[in-house]
Amino acid sequence: MLDNELGQFLRARRASLRPDDVGVISHGMRRVSGLRREEVAVLAGMNADYYTRLEQGRERHPSPQILDALSQAMRLDTDARTHLYRLAGAVPSGRTTTTTDQVSPAMRQLIDGYPLGAAFVVNRALDILAANTLTQALYSPFTRADNLARMTFLDPAARQFYTRWGQTAEATVANLRHAVGLDPNNPRLRATIRILTEQSPEFTRLWNTHNVRGKTHEAKHFLHPDVGPLALTYQALDIPDALGQQLVVYHAEPDSPTAQALKLLGSLHATRDHTPNT
Repeated sequence: MLDNELGQFLRARRASLRPDDVGVISHGMRRVSGLRREEVAVLAGMNADYYTRLEQGRERHPSPQILDALSQAMRLDTDARTHLYRLAGAVPSGRTTTTTDQVSPAMRQLIDGYPLGAAFVVNRALDILAANTLTQALYSPFTRADNLARMTFLDPAARQFYTRWGQTAEATVANLRHAVGLDPNNPRLRATIRILTEQSPEFTRLWNTHNVRGKTHEAKHFLHPDVGPLALTYQALDIPDALGQQLVVYHAEPDSPTAQALKLLGSLHATRDHTPNT
């Protein structure tokens, strides 16, 4: 899966581009999806044979100048361009050996003390490492709230919970692609991708598109069986002293229906936790 990531990425991006996207005039029947190798080479100002070697994995260390040219030719955005550089070994991978899944006591205290929204910590594999009570209430429809990617693709509750499931699925896969570029040898990340590839055809299809995207700040739309629809914005922040961890916070507009629903959800969750079993 990771043996020729650079070539696979280039092929997938080439296949996703139409001639009109890049100003290429197309003549006659096209036997390939997207651009031809020769067309990419012309757009990037390089030899077609050299570009072919890049896709086939016979050339794995293009220069920064070549990568810049390919980024422009393929119309890569910032995340995809950074990912391309990392796959080519042109961007330092950073202190990947020091990644940790241990959440500090200070961070746990911070998320536990945030009462207005769902706050949790994830690693690069999208494992939920720590979560406040409102996060637990939010994700209570799932069999277990352990990994955002597994929950999205393998838990039956996902299709109803995520009212825009297709968008959520695409963003989740693109985020994992981004993580692979940052930390390609992370064993937990590789295991997560392997399991999802084996068990979810939808994941495999999206994985093979090679779309790359870090976390954004787009609104999240959920449908919770206890309180109905929720429209939440969120922030995802890297934790400086815990490489590979991100703090994610979902919050609602003040005095909005979603804010009232979150308060109700928190109360219902607290009541259930304190109700003795009969």
